[in-house]
Amino acid sequence: MTNAPPGKTSPNVIFRLSVMMFIQFFVWGSWYVSMTGFINTSGMSDVTGAAYMVGPIAAILSPFFLGLVADRYFSSEQVLGVLHVVGGLLLIAAPYVATPFSLQPEPPDAGLFHTVVLHDLPAFGQPFILLLLLHMLCYMPTIALTVSLSFHNLANQEREFPGVRVLGTIGWIVGNIAVGLLPGQDESASQFFLAGGSGILLGLYCFTLPHTPPPAAGTRPTIGQVLGLDSLALFKIPAYAVFMICSFLICIPLAGYYQQARNFVASTDTVVTSMVGGLAHLQGASFMSSPTFTMSFGQMSEIFFMLIMPFCFARLGVKWMLAVGMGAWVARYGLFALGADDNLRALVFLGVLLHGVCYDFFFVTGMIYVDKKANDQIRSQAQGFLVLITQGLGMLIGAKVFFSLVLHETDASGAVNWYNVWLYPCLFALAILVIFVLFFWDKTNSDGAVSEADVAQAAAGDEQP
Repeated sequence: MTNAPPGKTSPNVIFRLSVMMFIQFFVWGSWYVSMTGFINTSGMSDVTGAAYMVGPIAAILSPFFLGLVADRYFSSEQVLGVLHVVGGLLLIAAPYVATPFSLQPEPPDAGLFHTVVLHDLPAFGQPFILLLLLHMLCYMPTIALTVSLSFHNLANQEREFPGVRVLGTIGWIVGNIAVGLLPGQDESASQFFLAGGSGILLGLYCFTLPHTPPPAAGTRPTIGQVLGLDSLALFKIPAYAVFMICSFLICIPLAGYYQQARNFVASTDTVVTSMVGGLAHLQGASFMSSPTFTMSFGQMSEIFFMLIMPFCFARLGVKWMLAVGMGAWVARYGLFALGADDNLRALVFLGVLLHGVCYDFFFVTGMIYVDKKANDQIRSQAQGFLVLITQGLGMLIGAKVFFSLVLHETDASGAVNWYNVWLYPCLFALAILVIFVLFFWDKTNSDGAVSEADVAQAAAGDEQP
């Protein structure tokens, strides 16, 4: 941080951290949403549920690696370098072992437990899924590591980190767009080569980043600290308990968006060229016909809503910010359901655009609320526990249940009843919203004020743009 005034980071360091953050989320954005196109064309549609369970599984396990190994023995840039290189190689190898796979029909006497829990477990034996799981086990810890490395090397984290972190969201968007430029677009194996190659490049780049010693060197954390169990004392606060339970429950229907929205957008032909007409013939505009490009508009809206969050907070407060976020998920799935039968693309596209409200107002506000309620001793543990039960357990259960729902709503010809697929999670999210509004009462609401620094700090802990 030389050649910079006191309290201000060198532009060179900010640039290097921004490049790191951009590629970090470019890697994820250039395959995670779009891989269902490749899965479908490879005759592996029955592994979709398992493919979207590997991320939550890795999110649950990554705190062990961070708390017991990475944070204690190795510098952050070295860990990042190794994890990204290994993860990139695994991602490149994944499409080479992709082979057609079909689940066995359910027995006539199959009960609910078999349908939801056991039916698609054989998909985890597919080598493609195993390599995706190994990749995500490498990738998930790097999200927290890039944040901690950035904070360590920024002189004024509250002012400088938002500019660094927003490059991550832009990286995700560019990754979505880049997939649309590939031959075969999001149905091609090239997306894994693009993402894996970018991961290897990022890994090598990380070895050049400023030295960042292990933040917990010399300490001996307990399993309870790693999992954030010490923060369970906050459950004695009724409003906090309501918030955590509702956050866990609403992540169950939320998982379906990441798993099936790209397939739904493709099935309704909700792509930019179909909506604005006349752009398809323009030279270089072929990427606009990619469903993944349409999905990227959700992340574009996220940037806008992140900027206006402080103003909304000052007027709404914690409770109603969270309620608006939950309500946006109800509205999104309702729009998807309404747009399914009549093929109303404008409604589907509007549902995609709601991602900024859905994510920022709910997840980021939730992180701010936890930060306000926890003291210094358990604040990081409380944030970790929130991620564990939402991005981990909630999304894991949701991915499993949602895929079972899609299988149930798919007829013998392979046609999906998308109306029901989106209606059921819409009603479930609505029930959670009503429970939250009725039972969440906290004096934190009356404060209402939040600074841009609060938003930036909460956004730093997000798991997915």
